[in-house]
Amino acid sequence: MQPSSKPHVPSTLKRAATPRTILALSAVCACNPLPAAPPAGQLLSSQCFQCHGTNGQPVSGFEGIGGENANEMYKELLEMSLRKPEGIMDLQIRAYTPAQLRLIANYLSTLPKTSESDDD
Repeated sequence: MQPSSKPHVPSTLKRAATPRTILALSAVCACNPLPAAPPAGQLLSSQCFQCHGTNGQPVSGFEGIGGENANEMYKELLEMSLRKPEGIMDLQIRAYTPAQLRLIANYLSTLPKTSESDDD
């Protein structure tokens, strides 16, 4: 008796996807869409909220960072990342790339501005 040249395929894999199966799977996917991704920069800027308040709204002793000009904020963040560390923020900001700092600045600029963040 000669050994079979075809590999054994389990019967569950032998069935081809039928139009009915494809339709059923499509309906499941349509009913359960993937959640939308958060806005670019939102997750990166969550570290900022530890001191500057939820969504950049100021808390006691810290400046509000919501609603500021994105280009100005980016320049400030980039300068902080390159200068000699003066405080904890200068150290934390070194963990981000310039591209990530741009995303953070762009996101924070979309948040509501507060009265305390206009003192510049």
